[in-house]
Amino acid sequence: MSQALRSGSSAKPPHLFAAAAPASCLRTARPLTATPVPRGAAFPIVLRPPLGRGRGEEIMDVGAADFWRCLPRLRGRIHRAAFLAFDMEFTGLHSSSLQNDKLSSDCVPSLFDSPVERYLKAKQSVQHFTVTQLGLAIFSNESSNKYVVHSYNFFLFPSTWGVTDVEFTLSASSMQFLSHYGFDYNKFLKDGIPYMNEAQEKILHQHLLEGSRKVSSALDRDVLKKAIDEVTCWITKAEEEEIMILQDLSGYQMLEVQLVLREALQNVWTQPLGIKKVMVKKVSPQHRQLLENNPYDCCQKELILLSARGFTNLFQILVQAKKPMVGHNMLMDLMHLHDKFYKPLPESYEEFKRNIHNLFPVLIDTKTVTKSIWKECHFPRVSSLMEVYAVLCSSSLNPKDSMCPEIALASDCSRYAEKKSPHEAGYDAFLCGSVLLKSAHLLLCTSTDGAVEADPSFSQYLSVLAKYLNRVNFIRGGVSSTNFSGEDVPCHHPPLLAVCVRGWPGLNERQIYQEFKALCRFDVRRLSKNQFLLLSDKFKQVRHVLRDYKHHPHLRISVYRHWRHSPGVNCLLQVSGVVALWSLLAFVLGGAPRCLF
Repeated sequence: MSQALRSGSSAKPPHLFAAAAPASCLRTARPLTATPVPRGAAFPIVLRPPLGRGRGEEIMDVGAADFWRCLPRLRGRIHRAAFLAFDMEFTGLHSSSLQNDKLSSDCVPSLFDSPVERYLKAKQSVQHFTVTQLGLAIFSNESSNKYVVHSYNFFLFPSTWGVTDVEFTLSASSMQFLSHYGFDYNKFLKDGIPYMNEAQEKILHQHLLEGSRKVSSALDRDVLKKAIDEVTCWITKAEEEEIMILQDLSGYQMLEVQLVLREALQNVWTQPLGIKKVMVKKVSPQHRQLLENNPYDCCQKELILLSARGFTNLFQILVQAKKPMVGHNMLMDLMHLHDKFYKPLPESYEEFKRNIHNLFPVLIDTKTVTKSIWKECHFPRVSSLMEVYAVLCSSSLNPKDSMCPEIALASDCSRYAEKKSPHEAGYDAFLCGSVLLKSAHLLLCTSTDGAVEADPSFSQYLSVLAKYLNRVNFIRGGVSSTNFSGEDVPCHHPPLLAVCVRGWPGLNERQIYQEFKALCRFDVRRLSKNQFLLLSDKFKQVRHVLRDYKHHPHLRISVYRHWRHSPGVNCLLQVSGVVALWSLLAFVLGGAPRCLF
């Protein structure tokens, strides 16, 4: 027995119970079963990998059952990487609704938005929705100009440890969209890796210090009660060193069962055994004291916190590595990273920018890069990541020669070489990194008139990308990009249009939007009872509307002039006119003032 304990003491604790799937109210658990084990059986404390997966086998789709086994390898690859690309999938994007036949602008992006307004809108959405999958592509510059890519899909599910019970919203359209592209909802719900931010970790830490026992769901209460009844019945007849096994326990249930049994029964010891199993052993008080002093006991508070953090441990590795982080239209991704794994989003937009810059000093948004170089490099104006990748792979734009970076998928990611997987986070992360390398090489060729040195280094690529660093694309707003290392620069929109409504009572923003929708896309904002503002990001659309609505019977459209259309200025002019009129009338009726001596 003592030999078994010594040999097992080198096992790292997070493997012991965090590998099981998280508890969820959506899970249907099988009945709990307890299996007695003959006296004298070994008492192992090292978790074996799940059947069918060897220790050296690579995994692309990582859930809770595989996460801790993959983490050491991930840590090494991240620290050796040239750069990292990531992508995220969510349960929804924007919390929009239709109220009183008006367009709800609480969370919907608009061209009228300033950076602060857009941040506050996006903050509401981030707090409502959660992350279903995070893709990470690790690009390693292993030889000359060759980049080897290891790409992973991490299925995530909010931590349900202790008092933590996160609520989140599902968008029907987003769920349908992900389902169309083959998203595995079963893995998300049953095998999602837990995670928590610093605020949630602080609550759990306080909960553990107080030693309180708050079970998160009725399902957990039933499981715990059955387990306690089974052990209580067994312990009265068992002899010392006898063992029984509790089965079919989820991640948090495995921990809670052990804590409750250890506190209630002084002559038992517990230990996780594989996936969803807990071994219970009847021991003497002296043996119990010896086991409690084991620093690798999985029920130690520090190790409970480590396991409850789950994916947040990998997030902290990313932060420590300080590698360039690449994404595509990545503002919402960064906000979710901050909110889910670091701290709840602050009220201040500037504080959010400072926090992200401290976490990730080098950010590259491939949307910003490709949007900016389309004229300089004769780059077709395409929008989706797949289209950008296809264009950059075309021989006419980026001819293949010995100086072009070679991108090779690692053997464990071979399915991406054989089949496209759009909107799978790991695949999109791979596309992001590939687009970055190809765009950077294109810029380098343009800046040197084709005289590129053999095997350009990644630092050379970063040099030609210097003006795009830390500038994250800002979709339809008052600035073209969010600058995480400086001030945001306003963008130049076409002139604002003012719509004056006559003879069409009760017209609202939605009806105005529908009126112009067939011709062009404008964002609409009410100015006064009978006036609306129209803003577009295309000059051509403004010209078309001014021309086509020149003789409209109910809508008079003109370029907005503050002195002419502003309700505040109009009110001031009206008041000034009334005051001037009364002054003139008083002067005429009262005559010129006389001096009295």
